[in-house]
Amino acid sequence: MRFSGRALTLLLADLALGLAAWWLAFWLRFNLDVPGEFVQLAIASSPWCVLGLAVGLGITRAYRHVWTFIGLAELRQLAAAVLLGAVLAAVAVLMLRLPQFPRSVLLLYPVLALLLLGGVRAAWRTIAEHRLHRFGGTPVVVVGSLADATGALRALKGSARWHAVAIVSPLRDERGRSVQNVRVLGAVADLAAVCHAVDARTALMASPPGSPERREALLLAADAQITLLTLPRADQWLQAESTGPRKIELEDLLGRSPVALDVAGLAELFSGQVVLVTGAGGSIGSELCRQIARLGAARLVCVDVSEYAIYQLEQELRQAHPQMQGIYHTANVREPERLLAIFRRHQPAVVFHAAAYKHVPLMEQDNEIEALRTNVLGTLHAARAAAACGARRFVMISTDKAVNPTNVMGASKRLAELLVQAVALREPGTQFVSVRFGNVLGSSGSVVPLFAAQIARGGPVTVTHPDIVRYFMTIPEAAQLVLQAGLMGRSGQIFVLDMGEPVKIVELARMLIRLSGRTEQEVPISYTGLRPGEKLFEELLANAETSETTPHAKLRIAKTAGPLPEVDEVVGWITQAGAQPAPAAVREWLRARVPEYAPREDALRR
Repeated sequence: MRFSGRALTLLLADLALGLAAWWLAFWLRFNLDVPGEFVQLAIASSPWCVLGLAVGLGITRAYRHVWTFIGLAELRQLAAAVLLGAVLAAVAVLMLRLPQFPRSVLLLYPVLALLLLGGVRAAWRTIAEHRLHRFGGTPVVVVGSLADATGALRALKGSARWHAVAIVSPLRDERGRSVQNVRVLGAVADLAAVCHAVDARTALMASPPGSPERREALLLAADAQITLLTLPRADQWLQAESTGPRKIELEDLLGRSPVALDVAGLAELFSGQVVLVTGAGGSIGSELCRQIARLGAARLVCVDVSEYAIYQLEQELRQAHPQMQGIYHTANVREPERLLAIFRRHQPAVVFHAAAYKHVPLMEQDNEIEALRTNVLGTLHAARAAAACGARRFVMISTDKAVNPTNVMGASKRLAELLVQAVALREPGTQFVSVRFGNVLGSSGSVVPLFAAQIARGGPVTVTHPDIVRYFMTIPEAAQLVLQAGLMGRSGQIFVLDMGEPVKIVELARMLIRLSGRTEQEVPISYTGLRPGEKLFEELLANAETSETTPHAKLRIAKTAGPLPEVDEVVGWITQAGAQPAPAAVREWLRARVPEYAPREDALRR
């Protein structure tokens, strides 16, 4: 057992307190007047008291406590040390058969020792916290119910930078109550007044992501020029730069409770296996790669058409997971021979197909054939290559825009879903699954980076329509649910993710403006009108579809009906369409193969 100078000092202090408790037990036993003969007994037995306590503290390692941060866990450890020490002292005293030894001392001693050792620790922490709050640290008002605030207050304990001075709670009956000596001084609506009363310019969100009080606090904080912080997510605590409160982000306002994953099942699916991801350099593809690497894949094969994206992914994964074998290919899913060569070389057990064109307006004008070649033929090439190399599972990343599509991009993804189902019937050796979800916060080409750039320029922030709504989820949540669906799915199934409640795009713009510390007067919002192929709202099920539940609360299975397309006919038409077919011809052909596709009339005339 090695002791640093500080640990040895604290151990000696504990032993001195234990010895004081031993003598105090004698003193109380004899009503504050110990007879002379019993003083000799106390002297004779004192070494055994000290030795027993030293052994107890050593075995439980309670001597290593940092008194400034003492908590319930440390007090339980201390109680075990004192009890063990008292038992050892009692055994020694009884074996020595000291004459007329008062056995009540053996019962009084552990109680008094625990009071002294625990009391000194608690007093030390109280003094340290008082000095910290008085002479340093930024005052913070915590936003959330008492249940939520408790965790935040625990995280702030001992912080030299922050200290909580008040709580505002969304629950009316909690006003006036307190937790950890911090009082609830008002409701969330009173945030500005409470901050002014306690001289605080910072508020810390303790409520869970997506809760209404988060959005309310954001609006109030922006108006009152209060800095709004939140605690890092569980996965961010592992990062050195994320060990304390950070500025609140959009994901914290729109996010939801963490996804419950079947970690054991996913680890069994990926551990020691070869996994291949197409579109690996994209937002969803790269997050899939991160999640798969954490789940213990032996080899991760990353395929992307972008040299720069695959290079960035290589640098990140090599640093984060040096034990994993990563293979990085630049390749286009539109080239079946190249794709098949990669698949045959690595023989992946699981394939995630994330490569796609996804930008609706770009694919709607002048690029219709590109959407078909990448989203339709590219998916078919990847599915066939997976079957040819004997992959166990193939998971295609689809979109809510494939439901009752009004644009070429959505129709191409719906046709890709149908082709995956057609391949599933021909290739029973591989489980083919598709997964639909909506917009992903912060993904490349999404509205969030566009709004951020517009705000940085001083506006205006352009929104197509005041009533347009979209479903949103975070990139990690989307990737985790894709993995879960890939584990659960049976061949030919289409999974629909629970996207929560839709969000008005104009509200999203307002939140981003407030997060930047500005108001709508400083950064105006302007409406530009719906773009080609754009819908006011997205759907997760087509008119003719129903869904059924799965064992996972956030996953449902879309029950589709209708004939599947002829694979060879699809390949033949797209191949023979040429470099620049007439847009109207492309749309007419899509309508014949995707019955629910309903392009706008002006698009048909182009």
